[in-house]
Amino acid sequence: MGLMKLYSIETGFFKLDGGAMFGVVPKSLWQRTNPADENNLCTWAMRCLLVEDEGRLILIDNGIGDKQDAKFLSHYHLHGNDTLDSSLAQHGFTRNDITDVFLTHLHFDHCGGSIIREGDKLVPAFKNATYWSNEQHWNWAIYPNEREKASFLKENILPIAASGKLKFIDVTDGVPFTKNIVIRFAYGHTDAMMLPQIYYKDKVILYMADLLPSVGHLPIPYVMAYDMFPLKTMAERKAIFAEAVEKNFILFLEHDAVNECCTLQQTDKGIRVKNTFKLIEIDEIE
Repeated sequence: MGLMKLYSIETGFFKLDGGAMFGVVPKSLWQRTNPADENNLCTWAMRCLLVEDEGRLILIDNGIGDKQDAKFLSHYHLHGNDTLDSSLAQHGFTRNDITDVFLTHLHFDHCGGSIIREGDKLVPAFKNATYWSNEQHWNWAIYPNEREKASFLKENILPIAASGKLKFIDVTDGVPFTKNIVIRFAYGHTDAMMLPQIYYKDKVILYMADLLPSVGHLPIPYVMAYDMFPLKTMAERKAIFAEAVEKNFILFLEHDAVNECCTLQQTDKGIRVKNTFKLIEIDEIE
């Protein structure tokens, strides 16, 4: 079967309002780590993770996709040379090789690449894959609240179910997904967001999705205005960061434009970054 292999899959950069990304934190503080442009927009990655293990090829999240109209996409200033397809090709894969598409949650910048347009039809982009969500989050997304409605786009979500390729994971913290991956749940950003925890050689990698968008978000109050339940997010971050320090987790960052992975350490100011590195350097990290 061979050893598990991990690949960082860049799908391009986009821009979001810095104030929205840092909530109540003043710009004078957050711009030190995440400088904004003249329109107060900061650059963010949409970085996915590809896991090759036991004959499966699992893609965790898939970026914004390209089926929205030009007006919608113009709000997000997509840029950079990387696309989902070019990043897969770099590692010798195509979409059709993917066996499982794992969706941490159904906001458009995480699941937009799930579905493509073929003529006037909306069909799965990954023809041979099972798509994984959970029923609690799925229902939250298809009957959205007013505040979150703009992030859940029906054309990204409903065609997955219509294709017959959708499966649900039990909403139980620590539920196994494969022999080497368990799923953790977080409820502050959106209801029942899933964080895959991957056991790789002697290391534990936690895919942070929107619980930790970037290294600049490490101080506990640095919580996005996009989070539905900020106090819950803070409690979840506190607990997971403490565990990450204690057990030396590697955190894989989906939105940090500069840093792919980090480890954490306890400091006088609270938990802060210890090391940052690329996924391909993972075997060298102590």
